[in-house]
Amino acid sequence: MNKEPKEFVRRADAKLFLSIVAAGLLSFTGVVIETAMNVTFPTLMREFSVGTSTVQWLTTGYLLVLATVIPTSSFLKHRFPLKKLFVVGNLLFLSGTVLDAVAGSFPMLLLGRLFQGAGTGIGLPLMFNLVLDQAPLNKIGTMMGAAMLVCALAPAVGPSLGGFIVGQFGWRMIFVALVPGLLFSLGAGLYAIRQSSPYGPRAFDSFGLGCLAVAFSCLLLLCSYASSLPVLPCLGLAALGLLAVEIFLRQENRLLQRGKAPLLNLDVFRSVSFDGAVLGLLLVQFLCLGIGFLLPNYAQLVLRADPFSAGCILLPGCLVGAALAPVSGRLYDRLGAAKPLLVGSLCLLLSQVGYNLVLGTVGILGLTLVYVIFTVGQGLSAGNILTYAMGQLPAAIQPDGNAVCNTLQQLAGAVGTAMAAALVAAGQQAGPDLSTGTGLGTAHAFILLLVLALCQGICIFWALKKGRR
Repeated sequence: MNKEPKEFVRRADAKLFLSIVAAGLLSFTGVVIETAMNVTFPTLMREFSVGTSTVQWLTTGYLLVLATVIPTSSFLKHRFPLKKLFVVGNLLFLSGTVLDAVAGSFPMLLLGRLFQGAGTGIGLPLMFNLVLDQAPLNKIGTMMGAAMLVCALAPAVGPSLGGFIVGQFGWRMIFVALVPGLLFSLGAGLYAIRQSSPYGPRAFDSFGLGCLAVAFSCLLLLCSYASSLPVLPCLGLAALGLLAVEIFLRQENRLLQRGKAPLLNLDVFRSVSFDGAVLGLLLVQFLCLGIGFLLPNYAQLVLRADPFSAGCILLPGCLVGAALAPVSGRLYDRLGAAKPLLVGSLCLLLSQVGYNLVLGTVGILGLTLVYVIFTVGQGLSAGNILTYAMGQLPAAIQPDGNAVCNTLQQLAGAVGTAMAAALVAAGQQAGPDLSTGTGLGTAHAFILLLVLALCQGICIFWALKKGRR
């Protein structure tokens, strides 16, 4: 039997802000540890006697679990009370963090990362669902900006924090440093999270989830090993992944036709404006993760910067983007969707034009300044695109739309990193030396990002043109 909460009144009070911060800290810590660990890989390879292809599963495995759990967010929201759901997510992440801090073997370290992925997979969509369900309707843009602010600082903090901690205290302290924030998140969530929607027993589409897990696994394996695997295994993985997607689509449509609850309600894709906004959002994530990989590596291998300085190349821009996140939400509330979204897309495009013009002629300062332009565009775009996309859907399927957006964002980020890395690796093989080859591959990658930035603007223009409000 569904349990109906008392009539919930939307209000922007301290409890709402605190509940968003509590859920957002799970996302924040997830991104921090993901980016911070990139600088620990050489140390972990030596300590645990593993190769590059093995150590990368600390990121790949995390993203795989994250992308698999997020599609269940709509089911979880309708099945369990929000507070209990949050507690489970927080304890999963906290358990994984403690396990990693004391890990004596690589499998134990990887297991901890998988727990962290499950915790983030619960916390990330929960944060956005709290905004959509509980924020006053005239302040959803502002509150979405506040939610994005919680996560926006993570890409800036991660690389510089990781480089500093590894150099001063060792890699285990990266995990230890997260524990106080997670405990604060747990306490704040227990106090502040309120129930705003009914919940109760409902059927779970475990077969559909299995199909998604297979499809995501094939995609991530291709992204990780396409350059080293023979052609036939790559084609086999691609075929298996496409088959899993086809079976998943048929399964979800069959459940909808029978009046049963699917894992994801694919009716969200019936809105053309939602589809355009989602594509624009995915391209923002692709650009963000691609640049986040390219700049630190270019700084180290071409400009000869140390790891800490290379990590800090993203810091000013990310701080600007984080400061802009809540402001952009207010602009959305006051001016509507078109102006902030189109200006954001223009900034994204200008930043990629800038990189293609100045790469190879400027140092760290020049690259940092262009990145600030990019983060202005990202700050105006990311949260506002998600707000706009949700506004194109009926309220009943907004949780499904939220799950779709967050799931595809994780995959877009993984693919963006993998493709950027593949282009850099190809340049390194073609160049006469590592530095020259890295510069060549980075230049090719930024050409791709320029094309995708143009496509992002076209998607947003199309979504706004077709929007219902």
